[in-house]
This record gives sequence, C-alpha cells and structure tokens, in this order.
Amino acid sequence: MSTGVLLSGGLDSAVLVVDEATRDEVQPIYVNVGLAWEAGERAIVERFVAALPRGARVRPLVSLTVDMRDVYDASHWAVTGRPPEYHTPDEDVYLPGRNVILLGKAGVYCATARIGRLVLGTLGHNPFPDATPAFRDAMARALSLGLAHTLQIDAPYASMSKADVIRRGAALGVPFELTLSCMKPLGRHCGECSKCRERHDAFVDAAIADPTAYETTIHLA
Repeated sequence: MSTGVLLSGGLDSAVLVVDEATRDEVQPIYVNVGLAWEAGERAIVERFVAALPRGARVRPLVSLTVDMRDVYDASHWAVTGRPPEYHTPDEDVYLPGRNVILLGKAGVYCATARIGRLVLGTLGHNPFPDATPAFRDAMARALSLGLAHTLQIDAPYASMSKADVIRRGAALGVPFELTLSCMKPLGRHCGECSKCRERHDAFVDAAIADPTAYETTIHLA
C-alpha cells in the first residue's frame, strides 16, 4: 500500500513528501479548513508537486475540505488573517483540534483509497495535545475501528527540530523556494508573523542560506 502524506505546503511536510517517496509511493493530501492563508498554501502546494522530478513516486495531489469557520470565532486570527506577531511563542499559536480534523478527513480518504499508512510533519518541539504519540495512536485505533480498515499514523520527524528537517531536505534536493510558512502571505512571506520567524530561525540554525523572499525584513538577522 502507498503512504498518504498530509501536505500543507510548509517546510516540514514538503520534505516529508520527498523523503517518503524515496521508500514508497506517496499520496499527497491537502485539507482545506477555511483559514485565511489557505489560498496561498494551496497555490504553493500545487507548484511544489508539479515541480517534483519525473519518476518521483508521488501521485497527483488530492484536496479535501472540512470547513472549521463554524467552530473558530469569526474574530479568530486564523479566520481574519491577522496572525500572531513575529516574536509570539509557539505555545501561543494553537488551533484547537487541528490535527483531529486533518487526520480524520484524510483517514477516511485513505480508507476509500486503500492506503494503509498516513504521515504528518509534527516536529519534536510541538507543545500541543494533538501532536503526541498517544494522540496519534488513539486516532489510528479509532479510525481503523470506525472504517474497518487498518490505518497506521506516523510522525517520522517527531524527534527532530525544524533545522534538522531543513538539513534533510537540502540533502534530498527539496525546492525550499516552493514552500510556504506564513500566516499572512501576500504573494510572498510577510516577514512579520511568528511562522516567518520560526522558518527563518530554522534556516539560521541549520546553517543553510534562507532562500525565502520576505515582504518585510526588519526582524531578520
């Protein structure tokens, strides 16, 4: 069976797609949930998949939808497009239930497509309750029972930092310029949100030149 990869367009999931494709056929899956930055994400995801070399074991992108705007308040920063500022700690940028929704919808798709493994790009420093091994195991059990289809859920980078992932991506030849880590993209990375800070800091930590075009560079070292 092939492997489903939750692809958001960010660094971690982009590297994960290429990494997994070195071992197995990969089905990239993008899940729209109605957040402000998703048009930018979806555009970069399509460009990324299209740019992969011929012969790469990556299937055409599958796009799914679960509208969460009836759960998050209309004034929520993820809905309005006014994201947390550059120096906001990662712990304060939380979307309740995000991985529940992503894995739930993608898991149902995997069952219908006879895919037995689903992976996501959770990193080692992720502080949220839906990013733990216990959560992933529980989701895998529930989906397997509820769908009568055995599904394994993995987070291969759960013991790694974003800098580690960037180094791996560089070794694999991942086109970092075709990834998006921004909550307010305006044709390019805004350079003002906490995701842009996390992205740039990771390139610095990895000692790899950051190829990202930022709208604002005032915060960048």
